[in-house]
Amino acid sequence: MKYTEEHEWLRVEGDIVVVGVTEYAVTQLGDLVFVELPDVGRQVSRDEDIVVIESVKAASDILAPLDGEIVEVNEAIVEDPALVNSDPTGAAWFFKMKVPDTSAVDQFMDEDAYKALID
Repeated sequence: MKYTEEHEWLRVEGDIVVVGVTEYAVTQLGDLVFVELPDVGRQVSRDEDIVVIESVKAASDILAPLDGEIVEVNEAIVEDPALVNSDPTGAAWFFKMKVPDTSAVDQFMDEDAYKALID
Protein backbone atom coordinates (compact mmCIF):
# COMPACT_ATOMS: atom_id res chain seq x y z
CA MET A 1 0.00 0.00 0.00
CA LYS A 2 1.16 3.54 -0.77
CA TYR A 3 0.07 6.86 0.74
CA THR A 4 -0.41 10.44 -0.43
CA GLU A 5 0.24 13.65 1.51
CA GLU A 6 -3.54 14.19 1.31
CA HIS A 7 -4.02 11.08 3.51
CA GLU A 8 -5.26 8.74 0.81
CA TRP A 9 -4.09 5.15 0.49
CA LEU A 10 -3.54 3.41 -2.84
CA ARG A 11 -3.44 -0.33 -3.47
CA VAL A 12 -2.63 -1.87 -6.84
CA GLU A 13 -4.79 -4.85 -7.85
CA GLY A 14 -3.69 -6.03 -11.28
CA ASP A 15 -4.11 -3.06 -13.62
CA ILE A 16 -6.44 -1.22 -11.22
CA VAL A 17 -5.63 1.20 -8.39
CA VAL A 18 -7.96 1.08 -5.38
CA VAL A 19 -8.18 4.37 -3.42
CA GLY A 20 -9.43 5.17 0.07
CA VAL A 21 -8.62 7.43 2.99
CA THR A 22 -6.32 6.60 5.87
CA GLU A 23 -7.23 5.97 9.47
CA TYR A 24 -5.46 9.23 10.32
CA ALA A 25 -7.74 11.16 7.94
CA VAL A 26 -10.82 9.58 9.48
CA THR A 27 -9.61 10.48 12.97
CA GLN A 28 -9.15 14.10 11.90
CA LEU A 29 -12.54 14.28 10.19
CA GLY A 30 -14.66 12.61 12.85
CA ASP A 31 -17.83 10.69 12.09
CA LEU A 32 -18.71 10.75 8.39
CA VAL A 33 -22.31 11.54 7.53
CA PHE A 34 -22.19 11.94 3.73
CA VAL A 35 -20.12 10.62 0.82
CA GLU A 36 -20.52 11.60 -2.85
CA LEU A 37 -18.52 9.49 -5.29
CA PRO A 38 -17.60 10.13 -8.93
CA ASP A 39 -19.46 8.50 -11.80
CA VAL A 40 -18.12 5.24 -13.19
CA GLY A 41 -16.53 5.90 -16.58
CA ARG A 42 -15.40 9.40 -15.63
CA GLN A 43 -11.94 10.41 -16.83
CA VAL A 44 -10.09 12.19 -14.04
CA SER A 45 -6.87 14.16 -13.80
CA ARG A 46 -4.38 14.06 -10.97
CA ASP A 47 -5.29 16.49 -8.15
CA GLU A 48 -8.85 16.96 -9.47
CA ASP A 49 -11.54 17.08 -6.76
CA ILE A 50 -13.61 13.94 -7.37
CA VAL A 51 -15.14 12.89 -4.05
CA VAL A 52 -17.00 14.98 -1.48
CA ILE A 53 -17.14 13.81 2.11
CA GLU A 54 -18.86 15.47 5.02
CA SER A 55 -18.37 14.72 8.67
CA VAL A 56 -19.76 16.12 11.87
CA LYS A 57 -16.70 18.42 11.90
CA ALA A 58 -16.15 19.50 8.28
CA ALA A 59 -16.65 18.96 4.57
CA SER A 60 -13.69 17.87 2.49
CA ASP A 61 -12.78 16.91 -1.05
CA ILE A 62 -10.82 13.84 -2.04
CA LEU A 63 -8.44 14.34 -4.96
CA ALA A 64 -7.66 11.97 -7.79
CA PRO A 65 -4.15 10.69 -6.99
CA LEU A 66 -3.42 9.92 -10.66
CA ASP A 67 -4.80 10.44 -14.15
CA GLY A 68 -7.18 7.68 -15.13
CA GLU A 69 -10.71 6.38 -15.46
CA ILE A 70 -13.05 5.57 -12.59
CA VAL A 71 -14.06 1.94 -13.14
CA GLU A 72 -15.89 1.17 -9.89
CA VAL A 73 -17.19 3.04 -6.84
CA ASN A 74 -18.08 1.72 -3.41
CA GLU A 75 -21.83 2.32 -3.09
CA ALA A 76 -21.76 0.77 0.40
CA ILE A 77 -20.09 3.91 1.82
CA VAL A 78 -22.68 6.15 0.15
CA GLU A 79 -25.45 4.19 1.83
CA ASP A 80 -23.59 3.98 5.16
CA PRO A 81 -20.79 6.58 5.50
CA ALA A 82 -19.99 5.25 8.99
CA LEU A 83 -18.25 2.31 7.27
CA VAL A 84 -15.40 4.70 6.50
CA ASN A 85 -14.96 5.30 10.23
CA SER A 86 -15.06 1.62 11.12
CA ASP A 87 -12.90 0.14 8.32
CA PRO A 88 -11.10 2.92 6.40
CA THR A 89 -8.38 0.75 4.88
CA GLY A 90 -10.54 -2.29 4.16
CA ALA A 91 -14.21 -2.44 3.22
CA ALA A 92 -14.51 1.35 3.00
CA TRP A 93 -12.46 1.95 -0.15
CA PHE A 94 -13.80 4.88 -2.21
CA PHE A 95 -13.15 4.08 -5.86
CA LYS A 96 -11.15 1.98 -8.26
CA MET A 97 -9.42 3.53 -11.22
CA LYS A 98 -7.70 2.28 -14.34
CA VAL A 99 -4.48 4.18 -14.92
CA PRO A 100 -2.14 4.18 -17.92
CA ASP A 101 0.72 2.74 -15.85
CA THR A 102 0.27 1.29 -12.35
CA SER A 103 3.99 1.82 -11.64
CA ALA A 104 3.05 5.50 -11.17
CA VAL A 105 1.89 4.44 -7.69
CA ASP A 106 5.55 3.87 -6.76
CA GLN A 107 6.07 7.64 -6.50
CA PHE A 108 3.94 7.79 -3.33
CA MET A 109 5.04 7.19 0.26
CA ASP A 110 5.41 3.76 1.78
CA GLU A 111 3.98 3.06 5.24
CA ASP A 112 7.12 4.17 7.11
CA ALA A 113 7.31 7.48 5.26
CA TYR A 114 3.60 8.09 5.84
CA LYS A 115 3.94 7.37 9.56
CA ALA A 116 6.79 9.89 9.70
CA LEU A 117 4.55 12.45 8.01
CA ILE A 118 1.72 12.12 10.53
CA ASP A 119 3.84 11.80 13.69
